[in-house]
Amino acid sequence: MPADSDSFDYNAALHACALGDERALQRIYMQDSKRLLGVALRIVRQRHLAEDVVHDAFVNIWNKAASFDAKRGEGRGWIYSVVRHQALNMVRDRDREVYADEEAIDNMQQQNEELIVDQFELNASLGKLQDCLSHLDSAKRNSILCAYVDGCSHSEIAQRLNAPLGSVKAWVKRGLAALRECMG
Repeated sequence: MPADSDSFDYNAALHACALGDERALQRIYMQDSKRLLGVALRIVRQRHLAEDVVHDAFVNIWNKAASFDAKRGEGRGWIYSVVRHQALNMVRDRDREVYADEEAIDNMQQQNEELIVDQFELNASLGKLQDCLSHLDSAKRNSILCAYVDGCSHSEIAQRLNAPLGSVKAWVKRGLAALRECMG
């Protein structure tokens, strides 16, 4: 039976998860799984997808519980943001899916054959990019890699790097400007 959400100690439960207490994760699940499913359902709009979101979110909660910092916010809010981000990522990923028939696939393959770039030129460009990236300070380089390699949003990068959102936006902007100049 779930405890009253005002009396449930989310921060302590997350701390226990970070220490490897599986029962703490079960208590969080028993406490809020129905409401978290509702959050996911409002975003993904299909129950089976929402159930997948909640499952994946609880895996993330378990794996990332040690990154929760009570100084930056309440545990309950952190848990809900994990579910919300998981749901939004699923929506984004599904929006990227492309369904094609055989004719469209053949056309794409033909276009790809026409666009094959000389491997030497590609390697030279990648080498220059790697060199330019190595000249950036770590905050700018990590922000750019999170954004363009991992596909993270600014807020996701801020969470990953444990940095203010405004700083992350500035690092990406300044880092890209430095890369353009270097690659120029």
